[in-house]
Amino acid sequence: MDAQEAREHTAALFRALGSPKRLEMLERISTDPCSVSELAKFCGISQPLASQHLRALREVGAVRPDRQGRAVLYRIVDEHVAHILGDAVAHAQEEHHHD
Repeated sequence: MDAQEAREHTAALFRALGSPKRLEMLERISTDPCSVSELAKFCGISQPLASQHLRALREVGAVRPDRQGRAVLYRIVDEHVAHILGDAVAHAQEEHHHD
């Protein structure tokens, strides 16, 4: 991947992270992989909507499905995504305290 492709992929990742529900899902699975139904319940949304959000996160490589028997659990792909999420939340909280 050249520099331009990396920038385009990064922009797509940030667009996918631009949804509060997707951020909520990522925060939840950063500590423990979850099924679509668990994430839907946790976020207070329908299972089809949770699946749509997960598809968007899969398309940018932020999450991956992991089959465990009959269940499919979603997890964050790697620590880079977890760090981006954690740093962004910390930044938002710091900015809020400076108001």
